[in-house]
Amino acid sequence: MEPTRILVARRTAPEQLAGLWEFPGGKVDAGEECEAALHRELREELGVDVRLGPELRAGTAAGWRLNERASMRVWLAEISSGDPQPLEDHDLLTWISTTNRDEALSLPWIPADFPIVRALLESLGTPVGSRARR
Repeated sequence: MEPTRILVARRTAPEQLAGLWEFPGGKVDAGEECEAALHRELREELGVDVRLGPELRAGTAAGWRLNERASMRVWLAEISSGDPQPLEDHDLLTWISTTNRDEALSLPWIPADFPIVRALLESLGTPVGSRARR
């Protein structure tokens, strides 16, 4: 799986994150496996089913640390059915190129997601230079 595009979503809530971009997905419910949660969240938030590819490795087994209480895990995925729509917590979806780092890095990201964006681009072979820091 060598993606050429990344689907990103613009938040509408909570107020402090409204207007910022993030990767679609959500919380894992008690007793739920991470992959099952991702499938459920993508159906709820975007109305799509996906085939999961490889996980983007983070520095810890728990994933990318977002704050004191939460971490995020990220998978490459391919839409297997449905047309993505901003159904919940988002007002806009957009596809960004994996080969144009400036396009990806110029979006106003949720601060915790920005290091993940950089790591994802680097893992896909998209050079991420020092001039694009935030």
